[in-house]
Amino acid sequence: MPPVDHQRQRRILSILVVSAILIWIDATVLGIALERLADPVTGLGATPGQLQWAVGVYSLFFATALFAAGALGDRYGHRTVLMTGMTVFGASSAWAAWADGPVSLILARALMGIGGAMIMPTSMAIIGWTFPPERRAGAIAAWSASAGIGVATGPVLGGVLIDHFWWGSVFLINLPLVAAGLIGTALVVPNPRSPQRRRLDPLGLGLSTLGLLGVAYGLIEGGQRGGWGRWQVWGSIAVGVLLIAGFLFSEWRDHQPSFDPRLFRNRRFAAGNFALAALFLTVTGQSFYITFYLQGARGMTALHAGLLSLPGAVGVVVGAPLGARLARRFGVAVVAGIALTAFALCHALNITFAVDTSLIWFCVVGGIAGTAIGAAVAPTTAAVISALPMDRIGAGSAVNNAIRQVGSVLGVALLGTILSNVYQHKIASSLDDLPAAVRETAAGSAEATRRTAAAIGRPDLVQSANDAFIQSMHIAATVAAACALLGAVALAWAFRTNRSDSAAPATAAPATAAPAAAASVTGAPAQLLPGSGRQFHGPGGAGGTTGGRSSQ
Repeated sequence: MPPVDHQRQRRILSILVVSAILIWIDATVLGIALERLADPVTGLGATPGQLQWAVGVYSLFFATALFAAGALGDRYGHRTVLMTGMTVFGASSAWAAWADGPVSLILARALMGIGGAMIMPTSMAIIGWTFPPERRAGAIAAWSASAGIGVATGPVLGGVLIDHFWWGSVFLINLPLVAAGLIGTALVVPNPRSPQRRRLDPLGLGLSTLGLLGVAYGLIEGGQRGGWGRWQVWGSIAVGVLLIAGFLFSEWRDHQPSFDPRLFRNRRFAAGNFALAALFLTVTGQSFYITFYLQGARGMTALHAGLLSLPGAVGVVVGAPLGARLARRFGVAVVAGIALTAFALCHALNITFAVDTSLIWFCVVGGIAGTAIGAAVAPTTAAVISALPMDRIGAGSAVNNAIRQVGSVLGVALLGTILSNVYQHKIASSLDDLPAAVRETAAGSAEATRRTAAAIGRPDLVQSANDAFIQSMHIAATVAAACALLGAVALAWAFRTNRSDSAAPATAAPATAAPAAAASVTGAPAQLLPGSGRQFHGPGGAGGTTGGRSSQ
């Protein structure tokens, strides 16, 4: 590819930042809309299970489509795939905004996940092809810093729109960004292709997608009124596990797998990814129930709830460079292990939240949790990838990105289901005196109980609903804390070594440490660029040697 002058590099980077902000904002804005979506009058009347799908299906298709997006970029050009992804993302955003029911919204969110998966790895690959080695780390840092913008502004902007317009307006944020990105990309961005085109893997794509769908369906369905005893619950989980096992087996036998399970033979790579998956599971699961706590149990407006997310976002930005510096001095096991333990403690402190808890205390816990995320994710990601040989870093980055998204899917499915199961159990005694049909309607969720209370003139049921929800949230938070603590233990065990050895991986990408950690709060993939000036390894392996050819 011919050299690109500095002025054009800046323009290209600006356009790629716009596409990244698109992903970050969308990843955070939906949570603010969940309470409204559950309302049958001003929303879609979505059940808890349908809301879990609306959140989780995005991450599910994002995870499984990442590898295909990288291969398509190698084959047809990364600009082509980037523009296709933005078009898909914009069209599905419009579909979501005017969805006429929960199922339509879920399908639109699945398509948005595919579009997002096409945007992220191709953007990284374009940066790798466009910028020379000495400027590449700075470009990636600037590109990744857009995560901070999305994390901070997404919930607040979403809150403003929901309080003044209808729920679908949160998806219309994407349309002007998509338009600007498409025009800029067509005019400025080159279309690099890899001379070593990787084959597409339709079998792996199908097995992984269907397998994750099966497991997620079983977990979410277990939280519905029928409970865990139905064959649909265990049958779908069993089929899902078998399909995932088949996917791993097929990838293991493949000489050039899109998802390489052999990498998990490396103790540090396996344990580090487990820790990151546990962190993403807890972050995404908590974001699901916290919105109902703030807007439902406490009756806050969407804007106020969005503003309360700011301490966590600021904490991530502050914690990331702090964690990177400390890890260079004390090692990943100490710094990231303590950070994950602190993060688990913050989840445990969620059991102190009640309907009248001081908002100052809520913000303090959120700020500490965000700082812990920042201090844990960046050095852990760098250490996990640096644990691999240089020729496996591209594959390792792809696996790392996919594992994070899978953690997000499981977080919404698992913690959301625990929330529903415990609530239904706790509220049951308060509904015993209601007619069977009314009781069945009221028992589905705290929102349904409050609506029933208003309809039949029973204000006492509102307090019962709030009490039952708070108790169920405490149980979900305890499970989340246990998951995070398991991640901390695994990380400390895998990276236990002398200080000089453990500190080395943490320095692998100091320029990108803060942005990568900021990106992590959204559940979108944070990237790591190796320090080699000879070869660029993008996410999903979406790259090639810098001497490849390009079509402009």
